[in-house]
Amino acid sequence: MDVTIYHNPACGTSRNTLELIQHAGIEPTVIEYLKTPPSREQLAKMISDAGLTVRGAIREKGTPYAELGLDNTELSDDQLLDAMIETPILINRPFVITPMGTRLSRPSEVVLDILPADAFKGPFSKEDGEQILDEEGKRIV
Repeated sequence: MDVTIYHNPACGTSRNTLELIQHAGIEPTVIEYLKTPPSREQLAKMISDAGLTVRGAIREKGTPYAELGLDNTELSDDQLLDAMIETPILINRPFVITPMGTRLSRPSEVVLDILPADAFKGPFSKEDGEQILDEEGKRIV
């Protein structure tokens, strides 16, 4: 299965999502989006395909969101996309793209919606110990 994750290795949610994908026996294409951001067109498509608004795909915490005045509700989607491309830390993460769909995997278990359910064998717990998959690889949450 062809899977791409826009990943930030410093983010626990992103690490958990990557590990869930790998737990399914899939080695995804990993794009560290802070080093290699998506194009404006790719970003707009990911946001749309995930069923989000542009504003819903912006990361506020730990970013210059407020300093850049992005909380101004009068800003257009184009202006927000421009800010996200210019300052990639504003792109919420991780975005995952599979043949089954695109998701912003927050929380990380959202990725299960776009991976084959029968791919999981055995339990899986997040870094914080929260169990996501039971002994049979079935979703708990």
